[in-house]
Amino acid sequence: MRRLTRRAALVSAAGATTAVALAGSPAARPPGDQQTANGRLYEIRSGRQRAVVAGVSATLLSWRFDGREMLLTHGADEVGEGYRGKTILPWPNRIDRGRYTFEGRELQVPVNEPERDAALHGLMSFVEWQPVAHRGDRVELEYRLPPTYGYPFQLAFRIEFAVDDDGVRSTLTAKNVGRTAAPFGTANHTYLAAGGDRIDDIVFELPASTHYLVDDNLIPTGKASVEGTRYDFRSARPIGATEMDTAFTDLRRRPDGDAVVRFARPDGPTAELWVDGTHDYLQVYTDDSPSEDRPARQGITVEPMTCAPNAFVTGDGLITLRPGETHRGSWGYRIAG
Repeated sequence: MRRLTRRAALVSAAGATTAVALAGSPAARPPGDQQTANGRLYEIRSGRQRAVVAGVSATLLSWRFDGREMLLTHGADEVGEGYRGKTILPWPNRIDRGRYTFEGRELQVPVNEPERDAALHGLMSFVEWQPVAHRGDRVELEYRLPPTYGYPFQLAFRIEFAVDDDGVRSTLTAKNVGRTAAPFGTANHTYLAAGGDRIDDIVFELPASTHYLVDDNLIPTGKASVEGTRYDFRSARPIGATEMDTAFTDLRRRPDGDAVVRFARPDGPTAELWVDGTHDYLQVYTDDSPSEDRPARQGITVEPMTCAPNAFVTGDGLITLRPGETHRGSWGYRIAG
């Protein structure tokens, strides 16, 4: 991950809007919508919950409970660092050297993290998704990814963000609209704010029994049990000084099939991240270490991922969509009861 700058104030959306034009027809800008460096903003509300979604990268820019910001975010007219809030497609994390082989074909995507010789976080981090519908408590956006030299596949994406009395939910649908099979993976890069001065004081519960070993470029070299390591948060305990830019798998799931990460924050409500059965991998990043201009770590991201880092090379969790096939998965944040 990349170093984060200190937190910037969020530019809020100017009120809820009504439904917008359906896909395939020109989308007029409804009254109250804002156009920003991160595209159009869409505010959604339900009871004590409020969220703002930005069109660029289908970004979850804000989630507020009782008026309090729950996320580590950035201003709507700033690019922001650390991919905060972005929907990551068509692969999460890294492809080593940007090279992979799919169905006997050798392919090369652009290396956009030269210091690690890797292709990081897909191809859609700075494209604007288009509105399908926007109602009081939900917004639906879509984007059709054209084929490129390194990713000669055609996928159509639709994402819905919705709020209810519990929290905010994201549901992504991906469909192969091309004529050949396509490799695919996704993640989301939202950061939860510390809730106090630093994330060290969060009592963190991560239901994962296996973590990935990596080389200096953060490319997996193997897997190991978390038992007896600093990465074992299966029983809740403070994050403390633990630093992680670490992928996890073998998730403990509840009877409904969800895996739940719990953040008991010292100053503010306890939050939970839940992921459905399509997300078997979590990438945890604990912000950067404190420095002279950053006296404390201010946020933590737990990325719901459908595949492991470097899955385009290893096949670990990689989804293959045949022509006409669809993938659908959900995750969300909620306030713990």
